[in-house]
Amino acid sequence: MARHQMGSVPGIGIACRGPVRSILLVSDRPFEQVQRVAVDSGSRTSVQLARIILAHRYGVFPEVVSMDPDLERMLDQTDAALVIGDTALSIDPAEVDVPCLDLGEEWVSLTGLPMVFATWAGRPEAVTPEVTELLHGSLHYGLGELDSIIKEEAERRGFAEEVVHRYLTRDISFYLGPEEEAGLRLYLEYAMELPDTGVPTEMHVHDDAAGSR
Repeated sequence: MARHQMGSVPGIGIACRGPVRSILLVSDRPFEQVQRVAVDSGSRTSVQLARIILAHRYGVFPEVVSMDPDLERMLDQTDAALVIGDTALSIDPAEVDVPCLDLGEEWVSLTGLPMVFATWAGRPEAVTPEVTELLHGSLHYGLGELDSIIKEEAERRGFAEEVVHRYLTRDISFYLGPEEEAGLRLYLEYAMELPDTGVPTEMHVHDDAAGSR
């Protein structure tokens, strides 16, 4: 969290200004009653964001349990489940019959600021003008090839092209401006204020335990 000890590449990253679609918090009860949350620990940023939203919007500080990203099993074992990436994109929040939050949308509603999920960072001496130019050039090239990337990723991941197109062109953005920087600073402040008890513990679920609670 000591961002002042790191150098960062300005202007580029991954952020959202509303629903992000790839980070969902699903519960089998009202969020005010959540005591245990199963998380896919593949994104620590998302885990902390879930804790921030639950603390600031619902007044709860649940135990966090790390599990494989299987929504049914996660909800069998805990009160709520954080799902990210392809697992989340395969879920349509409008069709889920239990409480479901898009955490990008929740953050923007809570703070009025964009949510930054990723930046390029490293030791200050490593973030040279040459590295910065290279990464900006890589992003520019990728955006120029977006149509082919969308087609390839939709086929590879088994999604409709419209889903991938919307995600890469509307749900997330790749440029960070002053508002994104302000959102990132606030996120770090909120994360530092969380109690240490939210560090995920591991839970390994076997087939014969899938229905237990």
